[in-house]
Amino acid sequence: MLAPRHLHAIAAFATVLGLWWAASRFGWIGAFLLPPPGKVLTTLIEMAQSGELARHTLVSLQRVGVGYLLAVALAVLLAVVFSKSAITRQLLDSLLEFLRQVPPLALMPLLMLWLGIGEAQKVGIIVLACFFPIFLGMRGGIAQVDPKLIEVGKVCGLSDGEILWRIVLPSSLPSIVVGLRIGLGYSWRALVGAELIASSAGLGYLIVDAENLARTDIVLAGIFVIGAIGILADQLLKRGIVRAAPWLATNLEAARA
Repeated sequence: MLAPRHLHAIAAFATVLGLWWAASRFGWIGAFLLPPPGKVLTTLIEMAQSGELARHTLVSLQRVGVGYLLAVALAVLLAVVFSKSAITRQLLDSLLEFLRQVPPLALMPLLMLWLGIGEAQKVGIIVLACFFPIFLGMRGGIAQVDPKLIEVGKVCGLSDGEILWRIVLPSSLPSIVVGLRIGLGYSWRALVGAELIASSAGLGYLIVDAENLARTDIVLAGIFVIGAIGILADQLLKRGIVRAAPWLATNLEAARA
């Protein structure tokens, strides 16, 4: 039997779908601006059968995957350095806060000059979009670790690396998980902007190209695919976290309630 939250989600989607169908069926919104659900579904099926959808999806998945993993690695490394070095915090804190306020897309011209117009530039935009939520989540989690636990670890003769791995990271996981999930969502938000320039494949390119061709059905199809993959990626991330840290299952369930 479906849980109440699943029933609520199904009801919400069904309501939106019904309103969408009614708006198209009764002419509340022109078919050019909002094609009927059946037209969008037909377009999705046609693109899937031709292999076009799979090609664009795989390209975008690769870009998001590489960008997200790089952002996680950089955020974890820098957060640990910040926790260990007051000098590093004093030197870089204001600079990072300044960069956090700058939208990644505003840096696109510079990234094009520095990284070219190939894959590096696109991955760079995704890294910038993902980095700060993950970094702030991990930094905040580390800052909230009970100092008494660290003292106990030192008394027990644990090295700095063991204290980090066995005490600090597990204690800060709830905040880290929030940053990881937000960062993953931001990676898909940045995808369309990353694929605006000099792209010949990708879901973002598919949407922008369809806009230029006035194919609203393809635009909507691309949006739905991005949303579906984003939800699936978030679910897989949560499952991986629960498998690695079973004690966080309650936190994740509470966040969904």
